[in-house]
Amino acid sequence: MFDKSKVKKIHFIGIGGIGMSGMAELLLKSGYLISGSDIKENDRTIFLSSLGVEVFIGHNAQNINDSDLIVYSSAVKIDNIEILEGKKRGTLVIKRAEMLAELIRLKPVSIGVSGTHGKTTTCSLIGSILFYAEKDPTLAVGGIVKSFNTNAISGKGDIILVEADEYDKSFLSLSPTIAIINNIELEHLDCYDDIDDLRKSFKYFANNIPFYGFVAINLDDKNLEKIKNDIKRPLVTYSIDGKANYVAKNISFNKNNASFDLYVHDKFVDTIFINIPGKHNVYNVLCAISVCYELDIEIDIIKNALINFKGVKRRFDIKYKDDQYIYIDDYAHHPTEVSATLKSVLEGWQNKKIISIFQPHLFSRTQMFCDEFADSLYCSDTVILLDIFGGREAPIENVSSKLIFDKLSDLGHNNVVLCDKKDLVRELDKIIEPNSMIITMGAGDVFKYGKEIIKILTEK
Repeated sequence: MFDKSKVKKIHFIGIGGIGMSGMAELLLKSGYLISGSDIKENDRTIFLSSLGVEVFIGHNAQNINDSDLIVYSSAVKIDNIEILEGKKRGTLVIKRAEMLAELIRLKPVSIGVSGTHGKTTTCSLIGSILFYAEKDPTLAVGGIVKSFNTNAISGKGDIILVEADEYDKSFLSLSPTIAIINNIELEHLDCYDDIDDLRKSFKYFANNIPFYGFVAINLDDKNLEKIKNDIKRPLVTYSIDGKANYVAKNISFNKNNASFDLYVHDKFVDTIFINIPGKHNVYNVLCAISVCYELDIEIDIIKNALINFKGVKRRFDIKYKDDQYIYIDDYAHHPTEVSATLKSVLEGWQNKKIISIFQPHLFSRTQMFCDEFADSLYCSDTVILLDIFGGREAPIENVSSKLIFDKLSDLGHNNVVLCDKKDLVRELDKIIEPNSMIITMGAGDVFKYGKEIIKILTEK
């Protein structure tokens, strides 16, 4: 795509995003000069600045300076002043997905983790196992892996592991050696016509791997079941309900822990213990095991990696715990993810009162799934609904968090509060009772109130 010998400086537009920041870090460690811009400062821009990256807050034509290549995120509009200036100067301007496609070509073996849910956790699990197996992998993950305290690692081994994001159909640019599809569910209707269009895209992604690779799929997923026969590459299957290559049986949950018996090709292999809760994480772990087992990593190494896995920030992230209160922060922003998070609580902590603080993400998603959000939140003893975090979207008329509020009221839930962000702490202080679990959920900025929430709990 470009002459690497002529590319010395790369500029990232939207560098503060988790995916963009990870890619920038990898390329910095590969010897490139890196600069970038974003609309506001965050933890990732501060971190990159500490590594020597030139970070600009705000977009300006002069930010691109003497860049040889410009990379922009899916959240950046094509009329961005830096994109326009780059094209005016004749500088090569590419999407993040195109750069990711270039990155995975750097290693003999590449693993692309896709699916509507569970990409970050699955990617982090596989990465942790590969490290325990001393494979020294390269990682670009969509979240901060606690064990590494980063989302990007530049290893010297033969394996690179990345998330293959379906948003904007960006994963169709990738051709990894190993493709993973955890699940397929209706999402990103600003990019896809319908569920059929989404399934077709995943099918294309699966069939885009080389003939010597393989595709790992969740055999229990109904949409994967519909396309599996159209995947013309070797399949590795995993399941907890049916017949597959890798099966989890006798699953048990206890608070933040889970265990299951692993069967490979119908033969018992070992009992697996993990320190992350929920049925959805059993699937994520089973997927990670299946891929690493196929890479000839011994089961004892896999087991040790899993029992020592510390999780990912903002994925069922226990931020505070004492005799009376537990506070968890989670990235859940789709009804299925909200439901999975709350089911994990119900499975592990049956006696706790659940206070769910939910910040809907995107007006279109709230409009499309308001019924499903209400259903998923209903099991909470109290629900606090914050205003919608619009992100990349402009507001939609008559679409607000009240849609979910009204649906919950229709279902008969009597403890639902509509709350402005600035009033959250005061409202929570009034509501909270002993023996409560507080959960913040959303892909926006709700996590920023964590310190104030912890302060309330410590003063109770």
